[in-house]
Amino acid sequence: MKRLFALTLALLVATAGIAGAGSLGIGGFAGMSYPVLQHDTGNGMLYGLRAPVKLVPFVTLEPYYATTNLNDKVTNVAGIDLTQAGFDEKAWGVNLLLAAPGPLSFYPLAGYGQTTLSRTGFDRTMTTWNAGFGVSFAAVPKVSINLRGELQAVVDGSDTRKFGNATVGASYALFGLP
Repeated sequence: MKRLFALTLALLVATAGIAGAGSLGIGGFAGMSYPVLQHDTGNGMLYGLRAPVKLVPFVTLEPYYATTNLNDKVTNVAGIDLTQAGFDEKAWGVNLLLAAPGPLSFYPLAGYGQTTLSRTGFDRTMTTWNAGFGVSFAAVPKVSINLRGELQAVVDGSDTRKFGNATVGASYALFGLP
């Protein structure tokens, strides 16, 4: 799977020079992360950075870094409140966006990366898969505002943790290629 991903990435980079429509940007985002079907951690604020690299008009690769501190979760067992510490999450990887050019764009996205989840007695780095949808609005030529919703699956063998993420962000196109 990693070889297929690397080959696909190499082919996309090779076609960028042919198409002549590439650009590089930088952006930030913030939002909320919600655990899905997990009873041992709460939700938390999500922050991060993205670097969109438009290879051809409809294809953008977006390396990212995200961090969140998930809230503690209180569970009542037999009348006794038990508190489980929330996770500290650090995630990095790359998203693939299939976005039409223009001032308003709706797009699907999919990504692959690594996530480190840590709290007292737990510290693991696991594979991350994510997928979702977004909308981007460019009020001025180099600046765009984006809204996204995505499902993130953090996988390690048979152990899976899922999160729903909702974010708002802004990106600035540093430069475009002729």
